[in-house]
Amino acid sequence: MADTRARTYETLGILMKFHAFPGDTLGKYCLVEAVVPPGLGAPPNHHAGETEAFYVLEGEVEFMVAGETRVAGPGSHVPIPDGAVHAFTARGTTPARVLILNAPGHMHERFFTELGTPVAEGTAAPAPMDGPPDVAKVMQVAGATGMTILPPPA
Repeated sequence: MADTRARTYETLGILMKFHAFPGDTLGKYCLVEAVVPPGLGAPPNHHAGETEAFYVLEGEVEFMVAGETRVAGPGSHVPIPDGAVHAFTARGTTPARVLILNAPGHMHERFFTELGTPVAEGTAAPAPMDGPPDVAKVMQVAGATGMTILPPPA
């Protein structure tokens, strides 16, 4: 039976296009294409049991992985060791486009779809955020899915 739910979501100001849900891949992985406006990304977080990797298609992204920072451009692959604290932010003046691979991906699928709002297929860019994120909801969904989001530095 085909999965007929939405495949494109706006989540925390980022457009998330699910090319493959874990259910499409016998539970092996989740593949998401993200359009990330400048200055947006993911705060420092970690999760055990979910391998993650990024592949930058367009733009420039600053990654922090296990305390080390690097800037990645098109063609760059950034692996995240299982359980490592990591974060990323799109840099520059144009949105970055990134492929995100999560294995097995169930946690990321649930986090992005529960926090996100489905949008029309074919949407090319996220709408601007209409205010700050609902931090309490973000923390609740993160905790329920097995993700730990670290507080901002003092």
